Amino acid sequence: MKTLLLAAAALLATPGTAATLREAVAADMPKLMALYRDLHANPELSMQEVRSPTKLAAEARKLGFKVTEKVGKTGVVAVMQNGAGPVLMIRADMDGLPIVEQTGLPFASKIRATARSGVETGVMHGCGHDTHMAAWLGTARRLAAMKDRWSGTLVMILQPGEETGEGARAMLADGLYTRFPKPATALAFHDAAALPAGVIGVTPGYALANVDSVDITVKGVGGHGAYPQTTKDPIVLASRIVSTLQTLVSRENNPADPAVVTVGSFQAGAKHNIISDEARLQLTVRSYTPEVRKLLLDGIKRIARGEAIAAGMPEDRMPVVTVREEMYTPSTFNTEKLSNRALELFAQIFGQERVVKTPAVMGGEDFSRFWLADKSIESLIFWVGGTPAKQYQAAGGDAAKLPSLHSPYWAPDAEAVIGTATEAMTLAALDVLKKG
Repeated sequence: MKTLLLAAAALLATPGTAATLREAVAADMPKLMALYRDLHANPELSMQEVRSPTKLAAEARKLGFKVTEKVGKTGVVAVMQNGAGPVLMIRADMDGLPIVEQTGLPFASKIRATARSGVETGVMHGCGHDTHMAAWLGTARRLAAMKDRWSGTLVMILQPGEETGEGARAMLADGLYTRFPKPATALAFHDAAALPAGVIGVTPGYALANVDSVDITVKGVGGHGAYPQTTKDPIVLASRIVSTLQTLVSRENNPADPAVVTVGSFQAGAKHNIISDEARLQLTVRSYTPEVRKLLLDGIKRIARGEAIAAGMPEDRMPVVTVREEMYTPSTFNTEKLSNRALELFAQIFGQERVVKTPAVMGGEDFSRFWLADKSIESLIFWVGGTPAKQYQAAGGDAAKLPSLHSPYWAPDAEAVIGTATEAMTLAALDVLKKG
């Protein structure tokens, strides 16, 4: 242990006036916080990121990276080759959300944009991707300044479209692993609402879920609400489908294997006294393993058809179940070796009280695609807590009492997130790219 601590201390030493990595990051914080506030005030929707990548690409070029823009439509790949050694990829996502911000911050977003659906909406960094981008630049600054401490190739990417699950896929399809050095290790972080600011969470193994979006069109025979005997009511049938879907988790799935089937939208009819001829359901379906995913998706199709048969619907009026594959986000798996090494390294430097092993969550992250494209890659996405300490303590650590990610009120302690993430990511990178 003593040897490990001495090695970690050596990693902290940096050239220049700053005696430690932590001091160097602290010296960068005024610039990083100015960048964060600018990014927060100017968010961009998924796959519409233009200003953010342009701004950060210019900063990466100043640091000596070879930068390629418009990879996967709006993504950025910045490469720094520094002698022989492994290839490390560090990723940050860029997109904001269609949310009207209500944080009250002096630099709150007032941006409005038109989504691809044609709907005009407010835009907000309600998932903290602004902190991710700021820490990305902070990490790039530190590693560029510490080239004498590492050897290998650093590939730093800015990914579009995480919120829509399409950005990682777009960058891979545009040659991320063929046009640029292919990584042996991939790292990312995400700010967390369920952890106090500055606390690091690592989840070995499955960390985030498969996310499927499913549409069910339930057909019926419409008519007058006073004469239901002349109709086939799709609302009643759809209601039966909603209720029976819950048995997929409660009665068909192994309780040891997490699964979620949520009906988020139920739309039908337009007037009190008219039985409509159609109802529409929208579902989000969550799982970790391919086997559970298949059980749920197959079960949804079977239940929709079975309930329609029970309701006496003819074959040509069976429900139509559409799994939106273009919106699918696969589950995220943190490789055991890299996860356990990160837990060890972070605990040495930050102290055990600031590093926790976190449970898997049912949220989704398309960072998973970078590992799934080649499972020989060591991969890790870790959490950095963002809830201000006083706010967290006042809530007794109960996440249900706190603003969550994707909330219009989400205002993380950005300085703690960016500072902690920059230091942690730099440490992890130095560990992967250490000389000898």
